[in-house]
Parts: sequence; structure tokens; C-alpha cells
Amino acid sequence: MDQDIAIEVKGITKNFGGYTAIKNLSFSVTKAELFGIVGPDGAGKTTILRLLMGILLPTSGEVMVFGVSVGRYPEKVRESIGYMSQRFGLYEDLTVEENMEFYCDLYGVDRKERKRRMEELLDFSGLYPFKKRLAGHLSGGMKQKLGLTCALIHRPDILILDEPTAGVDPLSRRDFWRILYGLRNQGMTIVLSTAYLDEAERCTRIGLIYRGEMPMLDRPNNIRSSLGISMVEVVLSETSRARDILLRNEYVDMVTVYGDRLHIGLKEKEQMDSILDMLRSYRFEIKGSREVIPSLEDVFIKRIR
Repeated sequence: MDQDIAIEVKGITKNFGGYTAIKNLSFSVTKAELFGIVGPDGAGKTTILRLLMGILLPTSGEVMVFGVSVGRYPEKVRESIGYMSQRFGLYEDLTVEENMEFYCDLYGVDRKERKRRMEELLDFSGLYPFKKRLAGHLSGGMKQKLGLTCALIHRPDILILDEPTAGVDPLSRRDFWRILYGLRNQGMTIVLSTAYLDEAERCTRIGLIYRGEMPMLDRPNNIRSSLGISMVEVVLSETSRARDILLRNEYVDMVTVYGDRLHIGLKEKEQMDSILDMLRSYRFEIKGSREVIPSLEDVFIKRIR
């Protein structure tokens, strides 16, 4: 196994009764990488994370962590992994400090070491002023930070996060990503799942998951440029009506609605002006237009179609 590989997934399939949740999936994650598993609800993101940790075992295939089989030696592998679940799983009737103490006991953190480690994490996460506050009285963003500190308490080499910013306000999301970048800069390998495609842009590589398969795996920039069509963004009213009209045009490959904006994928870049003229002929008031690079959402919608 390549010494730079932290996680290697080899042809895993996971069946639940007659339902196949993960279908012959293979990929690897390098050390100190921030790897994103991106897809809609029900695509298989959480199942993949649980297979990486050994919480679930694959029906077929194998997962290796630092060259060790997760299926054969799950306890050994878990020592090197920190995990934060999608939902807040800490004790709301305990304080921030008490929750951290509990996880120190759970992971067997040495008593001589734990005070210094807790102080470092409280300072690093910005939770130090709130260490005496009950977890149940924290905001959503602070709860996520507490969950993160508890996942880091035993100094894992790999951090696995299941939709860590779901339902968190934009400011807290920004702070959370600042912390993740800091951890990666320290050499930690991070694997996270998200349904937010804007967050996927911040990962070093992403795998797009749909119905248990990974049709695309690459750097965000490479995925965006892979669509192979020109795209124009048009600002106008009545976007739904405009989309229906555009999709009947032979030169239009795809149309995605973003509020009062349309991303129009063109089979031929030279048709851009004629497409705009066509919209005007239908009495649409075009408030602005520009050529754009396809977004990850554009690519994802195109691929699953």
C-alpha cells in the first residue's frame, strides 16, 4: 500500500436485505487531505462513513486504514479515527467541560495529559469562555464545535464528519471551516459528507455520490471544467417559464434555475447572442447576462440526468 494513502476503499458493496445501498465503490484518501463525499439525502453518504469506521461491515470488498483492514481489526482502526455524527450526540445536561471529561474517559486519555489537551481544544475551538455552560444551552454552532472537540480529544490521525454544518448558521459554518483548515494544516486527514455544494468547493477532492455510486471523483476545479459545454448566466423574471422555453431550443443542452438567475448550457458557444435574442422575442426583460464557469451543482444535475 502507498505510504501516502490514509484510507483505501476496495470495491465495497453494502446490501440491506434486498436493497443495495453502496455499489462496488473504490476510492482512496491521501494523508492530510480534506476529502468531501457530496450528494443528496439518501445517496449513501452516511453508510460510506460508517463503513470507513467499521461501524458497518461491507457485504463485499474491503476498507483499509493506514494499511490495516477495518473488517479484521476494527478496534485497532478506531483508535486512529475521530468521528462526529450528523446529529448532536453529547449529553445536554452536562457542561462543555464535563462532556469533554466523559470522552477522555471513553478514549482512555491519560489523566496527566487530559487537562492540557482539553485546554488546547477549548482555546482552539473558541469554546473556552463557555466551558462551564450546559451543552443543552449552547447554540447550534457551538454544539457542533463541542462535538468536534470531543472527536479530537484522543488526537486521532483521521477525522470523519457526517454533515457537520447541517442546520448551522452561515457565521458558525465559516468558523467551523476555519477550524478544519487549521487541523488539515497540522497534518490531519479529514473526510466529511455534505449536501452543500458550496462547501464541497472547499475540499481538496470530492466524490459525487448518487444512488450508492460515485460517478465523479476529482478536484472541484476539474469537475467544474468537465462538463464540456459553454454556459451563460442570465438574470430575468419568470425563470420557470423561460426554462421551459429554452429547453425546447436545439442549441440548449441544460438549464438550471437559481432564484432570479438561469444557468444555460449551450451546445455551441456561438449561439449565445441568438439565445438572448430569442428570450427577448418572448418579451422577457433581461437584467443581465454573462458567460460563467459551470458550478458543481450544474455538473451534478447534468451527470445524474
